[in-house]
Amino acid sequence: MVGEIMFKRQSDSPISVVTGAAGFLGSHLTDRLLAEGHRVIGIDNFITGNTNNIEHLAGNERYRFIKHDVSNFIFLPDDVDYVFHFASPASPIDYLEYPIQTLKVGSLGTHNTLGLAKDKKARYLIASTSECYGDPLEHPQKESYWGNVNPVGPRGCYDEAKRFAEAMTMAYHRAHGVDTKIVRIFNTYGPRMRLRDGRVVPAFVGQALTGKPISIFGDGSQTRSFCYCADLIDGIYRLSQSDFHEPVNIGNPHEMTIKQFAEEVVKYTGSSSKLDYKPLPQDDPKVRKPDITRARTLLGWEPKVPFSEGIVKTIEFFRGRVAAGDVVA
Repeated sequence: MVGEIMFKRQSDSPISVVTGAAGFLGSHLTDRLLAEGHRVIGIDNFITGNTNNIEHLAGNERYRFIKHDVSNFIFLPDDVDYVFHFASPASPIDYLEYPIQTLKVGSLGTHNTLGLAKDKKARYLIASTSECYGDPLEHPQKESYWGNVNPVGPRGCYDEAKRFAEAMTMAYHRAHGVDTKIVRIFNTYGPRMRLRDGRVVPAFVGQALTGKPISIFGDGSQTRSFCYCADLIDGIYRLSQSDFHEPVNIGNPHEMTIKQFAEEVVKYTGSSSKLDYKPLPQDDPKVRKPDITRARTLLGWEPKVPFSEGIVKTIEFFRGRVAAGDVVA
């Protein structure tokens, strides 16, 4: 990754690197950073990213894109003020198909991006996950909870990659003085998710829009807490501007069962889809709800977009993707 210097440091225009920039959250984060006056260098290898998510940035003189796998060494001649490490497969379909790549981007990719931040004297924020809590024995989950994770199960490649990434991030903070932040992201939804993502929101909405049975794993009593992407990105941006270094949960504490969520999707899509119950996958969490006391106290953040508004926007996005011929899981 060697090229001409495009971005030099200016006091009124920070320079941010976003890995996973063509992904669901990476692209939304990029939009927020640009809106805040940043210049952005996006990096993605397109293993799960999509050019559709960043095509609106073509020709933007404040945006530069580099195709690169951050599990390999990163060299940038540009000045850098912030590094946001969002590169990683993040859905069961993806990390079960790419377990080794998931482990590498969580370990080597984290090491490389931290090295970049150290070299550039940049702030660093890593996208971690509520999966660090595994199938939790504490409910709701506080950042102080250490989790209940199966390191050798089918989800271990993702869970342990993120747990290692958090440990590496704190090691760089303690040993090298890097200004680091850790966000633990809970279930998030919104436009730019992929229909064949494997996560519950695109799966249910896609099935409902095409009249397929909605696949519920287990009896549907397991819970999730869904946060709209704009709310999540607002929390992440606030965290990046803070002086806090320990993990912070960002998610919506409004909890619902999977069965309730499926029924809401049927209602808002106007679908006639029936519920189809299937065996629960190994290590699938039974409950998931963030304690956001830390985010409220330190960042003045809490979610604002009601589910009724967020799900309608998400459904309309997926309706367009189905019309464009995207395949539903």
